[in-house]
Amino acid sequence: MHKIKVLDTGYDSFDYERQLFESNGYSLEIFSGEKGDINGKIAFASDADGLLIRWIEIDEPFLSAMKNLKAIVRYGVGYENIDLDAINKTKVKVANVQGYGNHAVSDHALTLMYASNRMLPQGQKEIKNNYGEPPGERIQEFHECTLGIIGLGRIGGTLCKKAVHLFDKVVASDPYISKARFGELGAEQVSIEELMRQSDVISVHCNLTDETKGLLDERLFAMTKKCPIVINTARGPVIDQNSLLKALDNHQIFRVGIDVFNTELADELPLELLNHPAIISTGHYAWYSVGSHRELQKRAADNLLTMLKGDTPEDCLNP
Repeated sequence: MHKIKVLDTGYDSFDYERQLFESNGYSLEIFSGEKGDINGKIAFASDADGLLIRWIEIDEPFLSAMKNLKAIVRYGVGYENIDLDAINKTKVKVANVQGYGNHAVSDHALTLMYASNRMLPQGQKEIKNNYGEPPGERIQEFHECTLGIIGLGRIGGTLCKKAVHLFDKVVASDPYISKARFGELGAEQVSIEELMRQSDVISVHCNLTDETKGLLDERLFAMTKKCPIVINTARGPVIDQNSLLKALDNHQIFRVGIDVFNTELADELPLELLNHPAIISTGHYAWYSVGSHRELQKRAADNLLTMLKGDTPEDCLNP
């Protein structure tokens, strides 16, 4: 029997995957070892026809150990742990799952914006001593503010549709989105430099690529005029961490809300971010809602089966 294997777990149930694959003549096996046991995962996966992954690095050494592999799907939008150059030297197809958490992530970004602006952590901490007093003087009303969105794809576009009703103005920067799409969403198309200058709130929604790694750096933070709130629910390395901390210390930005970091390992999370009084941190769960969670697993399995049948799903990364 052909084999499907899940290398990175963390979901409560794989019932949908099991039913789908077994009804199509595949067995489903789930890795039960430690998350960081790379060699164990490679050995476990070596005879698989299809793989479902989250964190494991897919590179040339990994691929060279695979005997029957035909397709890989990553649970999620990002795919920086997949070496597409190495994949394209093989006949293996690879896909991610795009657009499954558009509403969940955009809702989370809005939550971080409001919590940062209203200084909710500080207000809760000081409630006993300062009851009836705001935790700071700089609390704005968003209907008088400009929101800047970096990356106007599925998630950034969904945020924009919501934000045009909440903010006075929405500007956005994305070199890969048509001018017509900006108009449809109600956002003014600007350069990233102009976005930094105009925005009271900045929300990051671009993919992590060689082009966007460290995109928000000391140069761009120095261009801010309004001491904005900065929100990142995309990928941690899009913002240079040292530049972010320096911008906070230099009062170039006001508050920060982040759901993503340079690492996915809890014991490696940077304490200078987690403990900073001007930063609200959440643990990479912006993608989650009851609905998005179900959709992610379903579409990952559907994409894998589609590729194994020789067809190309919309989310395929090497069609």
